[in-house]
Amino acid sequence: MSTQKTTKTNASVSHFIDSIAHPTRKENSSQLLSMMNDITGMEPNMWGDSIIGYDEYQYSYASGRVGNWPMIGFSPRKQNLSIYIMPGFNKMGDLLEKLGKHRTSVSCLYINKLSDVDLEILRELLNRRYELMRRKY
Repeated sequence: MSTQKTTKTNASVSHFIDSIAHPTRKENSSQLLSMMNDITGMEPNMWGDSIIGYDEYQYSYASGRVGNWPMIGFSPRKQNLSIYIMPGFNKMGDLLEKLGKHRTSVSCLYINKLSDVDLEILRELLNRRYELMRRKY
């Protein structure tokens, strides 16, 4: 059985954000950090070398493999902001329609920059999904 590649580390979130070279990506990361701090009431952790995550839950596959992952988080990737929203976007169509320019995958919301979206809608989306995860785990 393989081991989980991306795990929680003791690396500094503030040092990571300070190291972001692109000014818009750096500012957007600071905004997301503040928003997620408010939503969760928790301090973030680095997961691997580029993901900022909040809280955590344990998942398991039918194969027996288990791992831990943040309940919500984000990564300021080169191409976009990748926002990790567990457990995905089921029943979130009403908010996604109002959000603004974005795309999604199973549990990732991709945004080029925060000015492309309605921040109150993003906050509501994050809050709903985080609360669902807290109730579930």
